[in-house]
Amino acid sequence: MSGPSGELLYVGKSVRVRTRLLSYFRADEGEKAAEIIAQAHRVEWEYTSSEFAALLHEFRLIKSHRPLYNVEHKKDRAHCFLQLTREAVPRLRVVGQPGGSGSAEYFGPFHGRHTMADVVRAVNDLLELRDCPSDTPMRLADQFQLFPMKDDPRCMRGQTARCLSPCAGGCTQAEYLERVSLARAFLNGESDRPLVILRERMAMAARRLQFEYAAELRDRAERLENVRAWIVELGRTLRRLSLVYTVRGQLGGEDRTYVLRRGRIRAELPTPQTPEEQAALESRVRDIFALPEPEAIGLRAQEAQEVMLIAKWFRLHPEELEGTVPASARTGTGEASEEVAEARVELARTLERTVEGPVGVEEGEPRSP
Repeated sequence: MSGPSGELLYVGKSVRVRTRLLSYFRADEGEKAAEIIAQAHRVEWEYTSSEFAALLHEFRLIKSHRPLYNVEHKKDRAHCFLQLTREAVPRLRVVGQPGGSGSAEYFGPFHGRHTMADVVRAVNDLLELRDCPSDTPMRLADQFQLFPMKDDPRCMRGQTARCLSPCAGGCTQAEYLERVSLARAFLNGESDRPLVILRERMAMAARRLQFEYAAELRDRAERLENVRAWIVELGRTLRRLSLVYTVRGQLGGEDRTYVLRRGRIRAELPTPQTPEEQAALESRVRDIFALPEPEAIGLRAQEAQEVMLIAKWFRLHPEELEGTVPASARTGTGEASEEVAEARVELARTLERTVEGPVGVEEGEPRSP
């Protein structure tokens, strides 16, 4: 639905387009649907070959045009992400949804915003990263100053040595970015440095007979361990979402084949009908997976959202896994084998575990149905 100047107001999809459109025109005054119709000057529709194709087309239109009245793919209250900003002095924080254009790195999706906020506080304290607002002035130790002056840290964390205090010349940029690299490695499941520091502090507290403090550190360590285990599981899910997916066309639509690598669509083409077309597909798959690609979990905003979309599709439609073949198990004919069947079962299990989130989510926090 477009506005008076051709701007996109709303994008939707439906198996029964006529019924869906009538529901908008029949909406009562004050409802969102009635407001959309009041603003719309043009309605256009097009057909796709399958529900999956419609889902992708809707996602891409919303991401490219950001229609005023669309909420889907903009926010999901059941999930949160860890955001590592790409500022000169980066911050690690919890956000509801990836956003922006390449201005940050995202890890997730996670369940349990309160749990993840505790994890972020722990990582920030252990690695002494800042958690102040983005507009806080920074004065790194290696910054040139015409009139050098001594500044006190601007927050209690800096004053109690729980932050490197980049706002008050407490570290150089290289020293701070080294800690950021440790945080990134932890979130990618490549390092357990924050856990090592926490265990050292726990042991020291026990030696000093500070048992209550040691117990608090133990609980914090358990939360970090649970999240790290879940991060490893997420990485396994991404690896298993490397496959070739054939979707049957509906109502006379053509069959389509999608090549996925780490949960993202890298190629989309008509399903091969001849040996020559099959050979071309196999060549395309080999080329896509021959390219080197980091195994990091961190993703840019739209990448994270696309991975969520694909994972949710297979979780809600497990029968669609019958149309998939793991890229590592492709044969000349693409026929299913025992290895392929086992890979489908493992992917279904992994998706379900990943959706449940890390152990220790607080009672009452939202989960996906």
